Amino acid sequence: KTYKTKKDHPVVREEVQPSRGDIEVTIATTGAVQPQNRLEMKPPINGRVEEILVKEGDHVKHGQIVAWMSSTERAALLDAARSKGEESLKYWEEAYKPTPLIAPIDGDVIVRAVEPGQTVTSADPVVVLSDRLIIKAEVDETDIGRVRLGQKAFVSLDAYPEDKVSADVDHISYESKLVNNVTIYEVDILPQEVPEIFRSGMSANVSIIEKGRNDVLRLPVAAIRREKVGTFVLVRENGSRKPQSKGVETGLANDEFIEILSGVGEEDTVIIE
Repeated sequence: KTYKTKKDHPVVREEVQPSRGDIEVTIATTGAVQPQNRLEMKPPINGRVEEILVKEGDHVKHGQIVAWMSSTERAALLDAARSKGEESLKYWEEAYKPTPLIAPIDGDVIVRAVEPGQTVTSADPVVVLSDRLIIKAEVDETDIGRVRLGQKAFVSLDAYPEDKVSADVDHISYESKLVNNVTIYEVDILPQEVPEIFRSGMSANVSIIEKGRNDVLRLPVAAIRREKVGTFVLVRENGSRKPQSKGVETGLANDEFIEILSGVGEEDTVIIE
């Protein structure tokens, strides 16, 4: 409803009633999906990759063979034997065994860097493993004091904004970083279950739940009036057109709702100007 004051300024009034619901105070920030521990598997020798037994997305176990390699000497010997015929090639393949590349941890293959037939050195990664994907969130130093280990969080990816992933605060960095002249701390957000849509490098929005209460009486924040003598709301009583000011006691609040501890009930009609 729109009314006009004595100064002819329009005043828009909205009538609401206190309702029961949840209130959560969150710390909003951004981050990126990254491996918590990223391991590059490099060959122990220079040579040629003969066979790769995994592909990106595969899960490997500790001790599992992920590739077979020939040393530079074996590769040269096999090539020479191949020119002499199949019998010579089979003899040297049995006499001079290939070298296995073995996974040192349980993890997922996130990069398959080379293909069979490529020549590599001991400095070239063949496969990259990740033990688990997390979200590296960047929290401003003004908010880091509100973050604690074990707090619940929700994550949504820019690529899949409608999918909300439940997570927990797993680690808080002890050392700060300077990003665009702002001091931030990295916070590891661990999904309770890593969905298939997660890919390393994806941008994410993170909401860390600082406080929360369920099934409380609440009002929109805009309904609250704070004055020197206390906190009030405008209430329409007994069908009167003129709203009356009524004192209330408030509790937890976020940007949208505020908890009402006393002063009004679900049956009251509150005016928002």
